[in-house]
Amino acid sequence: MTARLDRPNEPEDVLAHIPEGADVIVPLTLGEPIGLIDTLEAHAEELRGVRIHRMDPYLRRRYIDGEFPGKLEHVDYFLGAGSRQAFWDGHCDLVPNHFSEMPLLLRKSTRCTIALAAASPPDRHGYFSLGTNADYTAAFIGEIPFFLEVNAQMPRTFGHNQLHLSQIAGWTRVDRPLYEATVPPPDDRDQRIADLIAERVPDGACLQIGIGRIPNALLTSLAGHRDLGLHTEALSDGVLDLMEAGALTGARKLHERNKHVATFCIGTKRLYDWLDNNTSVALEPVDWVNDPRVVAKEPNFVSINATSEVDLMGQAASETIGGRYWSSSGGQADFARGAMYSVGGKAFLVLHSTTHDGASRINLQLTPGSVVTTLKNTVDHIVTEYGVAELRGRSLSQRADALIRIAHPQHRDRLTAEARKFGFLR
Repeated sequence: MTARLDRPNEPEDVLAHIPEGADVIVPLTLGEPIGLIDTLEAHAEELRGVRIHRMDPYLRRRYIDGEFPGKLEHVDYFLGAGSRQAFWDGHCDLVPNHFSEMPLLLRKSTRCTIALAAASPPDRHGYFSLGTNADYTAAFIGEIPFFLEVNAQMPRTFGHNQLHLSQIAGWTRVDRPLYEATVPPPDDRDQRIADLIAERVPDGACLQIGIGRIPNALLTSLAGHRDLGLHTEALSDGVLDLMEAGALTGARKLHERNKHVATFCIGTKRLYDWLDNNTSVALEPVDWVNDPRVVAKEPNFVSINATSEVDLMGQAASETIGGRYWSSSGGQADFARGAMYSVGGKAFLVLHSTTHDGASRINLQLTPGSVVTTLKNTVDHIVTEYGVAELRGRSLSQRADALIRIAHPQHRDRLTAEARKFGFLR
């Protein structure tokens, strides 16, 4: 079957490209081709040994919940709302990874049979855009066949996420609103953390910032800065206000100067409308965006990410909550390592000092079952609403003292006694 620009395929045509034992690559979040995955599920009984590889699914699906064992199965690389319960229930597996290494791991451990992805409508030259995504999927453009679900409402974006009609096995057409991810407004603790970081970010810094209440609060706090750059994995609504304030220009960046670099986008319709045909945004594959060696070349690189708990040595557990898997490593360690080697670089891990029920998030040891996402040797700054603990180059006793100082006051005496008992404080 040869793809034609003037005539889309039927969704069922994708089945001809899914042989027994196929390894199917699907983008994360908004890159999911909903109708094509619907088709695979509808015909799952006809499939044999097909595995779908993806990160962060936001839709809960029958194949993810293990309804088609041996026929159509899910392999996860970052748990999302659509797969978390399925993983807890034992219906899918999770592969540990650094986000930057996803293309490498897929090439090494799977057949990379075909990529199924959402896309924007083709231009008059026959080029499709992967829209809100580049992630690991764009790294396979030109290497493996693609079957696209073209959505009239998917923004057309630029970067190394373009592929030509000649590179695809087929395409279908839909007209479907994109999922919108909204973030609650920041509270007083979020704003305090944001202000503490903002005063440590110089003009001209290049930012990697996550998604959530604290990142949005930080972007508001940075509105008075000038010539900030963006080189991040996730681009969300919070960035728009910073651009409109004139603070985010990219004028001092080394890579993609004057452009805003990301590997995927997630937010609201306001963001998707802004992205459409916006040449100031470059969506690039994750094995370049998140590569610590690339990050390290940007001077004054500032990385800001969230963690869930920290021990008194500085080990950060960011993918488990209470000892139970919640997500995965993502790009946290990628950017922490890159910022470490950047001239003038800084990396911040942020967290509230306590959980919603008052338990300390800073403790002598991590909760049993929790895993270390960012090593103590890599962690730079830990920030709570009570201050900033600078850990790089500090001894164990200095680290314990700094972390206790930013813990909630109700827990400081206990932490001090425990630290002395175990030899962390003299």
